[in-house]
Amino acid sequence: MPHADFRFHDRLNDFLPPASRDASFFRDVSRRAAIKDVIESLGVPHTEVDVILVNGTSVGFEHILAGGERVEVYPWTVAPPKARHLRPRPPSCPRFLADAQLGRLARHLRLLGFDCYYRNDIGDAELAVQADEEQRVVLTRDRRLLKRKRIHLAHYVRSDEPWQQVEEVCREFDLAPAFAPFTRCTHCNGRLAVVDKASVIDRLEPLTKQHVDDFLQCETCGQLYWHGSHVSRMKARVERLRQTLAQPPE
Repeated sequence: MPHADFRFHDRLNDFLPPASRDASFFRDVSRRAAIKDVIESLGVPHTEVDVILVNGTSVGFEHILAGGERVEVYPWTVAPPKARHLRPRPPSCPRFLADAQLGRLARHLRLLGFDCYYRNDIGDAELAVQADEEQRVVLTRDRRLLKRKRIHLAHYVRSDEPWQQVEEVCREFDLAPAFAPFTRCTHCNGRLAVVDKASVIDRLEPLTKQHVDDFLQCETCGQLYWHGSHVSRMKARVERLRQTLAQPPE
């Protein structure tokens, strides 16, 4: 049977069984299939792939293997610069769509000012359609989701801890220059706008009426925000994140 010799580079090894990581291995290619399908059958989602070299030549996902080829697959982090790049170029300020497992990550990204759609009851098919139609970057820990054809730009979130996930996503998409803290509602993703105290005074607790004068209101859900001790803590956390992102990753 015809076989091709595969080698995956850098972070793509995260998706392979231990015996296949950082090593060459053979794969049966007797069934006529696009190289995208062969790569995904090995566990690597197409959204994580940037460059495919077949015998040293760049090819697209549609390429058909005949057998006997040497295949090297690269993520964008280490891809040869002069090769054909398959991963779409992310916008400077991406709009995100987080899957049902990443609710806390979604809220943290909203805190930083990023448009991050999230629903804990959205199914994979609906999520893929919405991401495609709205050109959103999918954030997920579900490898099967990343293999859906309608998902073009995505990131498989490696970290388990939500704030580490924030740092990971910020590094992946170079988000620090676009930080705009406290401009989005962490509950619904709507934009925040300054609102006059008199127009919301009937919604305030007595101590808040007495001591707070400046308010923000979500233009979508009406949630009220004002400066309190929690805001000072979050500002400090955002500043620490900026400083962390300014340093090379460990």
